[in-house]
Amino acid sequence: MYICLFIDLFNREIVGYSVGKNKDANLVSKVISRINHNLEQIKLFHTDRGKEFDNQLIDEVLVTFRIKRLLSIKCCPYDNAIAEATMKAIKTEFVNQIKF
Repeated sequence: MYICLFIDLFNREIVGYSVGKNKDANLVSKVISRINHNLEQIKLFHTDRGKEFDNQLIDEVLVTFRIKRLLSIKCCPYDNAIAEATMKAIKTEFVNQIKF
């Protein structure tokens, strides 16, 4: 299973998430529809360079709400540090505690 998180970088709050069997654009599309914030207030959409973030639906949402896309810099581990730290905390606190 994969999880896609949207994190508000201002306060590191998870504002939306989705879970699915595939790491694809559908997973990202689901989380966008579940964000419980006014999308018109979002200024930047920062992601890594994963293929799941490169699709027409996401492009249309960003254009509609005038959100600027910002991609991680290649080979720069600090660029996505907050997301990586959040995922590590989820794995440590929740996933690794459960026997599947």
